[in-house]
Amino acid sequence: MTSSSIDQTPRSADEPHLVRHEWRELHTPPHSPWRARIAESLFRRAVRPLNVRVSLPDGTVLGAGGPGTPQMRLHRPAAFFHRLGVDAKIGFGEAYMAGDWTVDTSDALADVLTPFAERMATLIPPALQRFRRFVDRGHPVEEENTVEGSRSNIHRHYDLSNELFSIFLDETMTYSSALFAPGDDLAAAQRRKIDGVLDYAEVGQGARVLEIGTGWGELAIRAAQRGATVTSLTISEEQRALATKRIAEAGLADRVEVQLRDYRHAEGQYDAVVSVEMIEAVGSRYWPTFFETVGSRLRPGGRVGLQAITMDHDRMMAASSSYTWIHKYVFPGGLIPSTRSVEEGMAAHAGLRPQAMREFGLDYARTLREWRRQFLHRWEDAAELGFDEVFRRMWEFYLAYSEAGFRSGYLKVHQFSFA
Repeated sequence: MTSSSIDQTPRSADEPHLVRHEWRELHTPPHSPWRARIAESLFRRAVRPLNVRVSLPDGTVLGAGGPGTPQMRLHRPAAFFHRLGVDAKIGFGEAYMAGDWTVDTSDALADVLTPFAERMATLIPPALQRFRRFVDRGHPVEEENTVEGSRSNIHRHYDLSNELFSIFLDETMTYSSALFAPGDDLAAAQRRKIDGVLDYAEVGQGARVLEIGTGWGELAIRAAQRGATVTSLTISEEQRALATKRIAEAGLADRVEVQLRDYRHAEGQYDAVVSVEMIEAVGSRYWPTFFETVGSRLRPGGRVGLQAITMDHDRMMAASSSYTWIHKYVFPGGLIPSTRSVEEGMAAHAGLRPQAMREFGLDYARTLREWRRQFLHRWEDAAELGFDEVFRRMWEFYLAYSEAGFRSGYLKVHQFSFA
């Protein structure tokens, strides 16, 4: 969320959790008739083979889907195609935020987006993809993941308010993919995921553990319950406050220290280093530093447990310089790695080799689906915190867009063990 599109008023911890949204850029769609015509032609071509129905106000229906298939209702085609023409990677999501298009039911949004995700690599004809470097927007300089930039990027997402996240997360306050077994509810599946990471890092009685990325403290709590002592690093003030409170309430304050510290400033030596879905926020330029930090903090014979969202290596390389809707509105400065980039980075910069790996992308799709349903079910609670309808559509799109990525296999999630 750039300063021109949203104003997040800073507040102290005891002030009401009100966020003033202005969304200036969404009030009036951009105007570029030539690009809009090209975008409309490409969009019509792209949806022709997809198992969706795109209905226009004049009664035209696009797509290969029959009755009963997911339906995208295009209410303001002109605005939609102008947004798409000016910047397709941002305009599609902004058009949903602005209400240029909708779906029939809340559950249908991920169903509409999944066919697009399945054909992501071919939505733009190969002959035109060679020109992407001339039209793709670069990442803003202010979102560079320097120490200060990282703090700003994290603040824009994780410091929205702890109350907002508590509305749709389960009792563990875990904001990463769960790992389901038959009969698990979301909380049980989240604890199963955390135990998987700790097992991969061989965390047990007496272990000294460094956690990079605290979240709201559940992994540190479970590690301490195993008899470990934990140093957990975060650069989110909101997360640190609640994690510290939850750790104290669990009676583990003497075993866990939560530091407001960038991973680059980590100190000490540890038997295990663990990190869950934090590497995606590091940015590829700083991956070597991240891996070096992990290696330098690990004692000889120590192990690493890492969980990361991943994508295929060629897709990662193609996306590495693109500035997308997710960057602008949800996760500034990030890049999803490939398994190859993680394994090669650990070997080259930390001297570590993979010991085990598991993939469970469909579990992430289920996790996101449960988050989205809970978020929409409790929307009135979020509205009372000061979040508006544009924010609701933004968050709904983010969760459905992500679910579609995992359902289609475009995105995956992996746990790694290194030693």
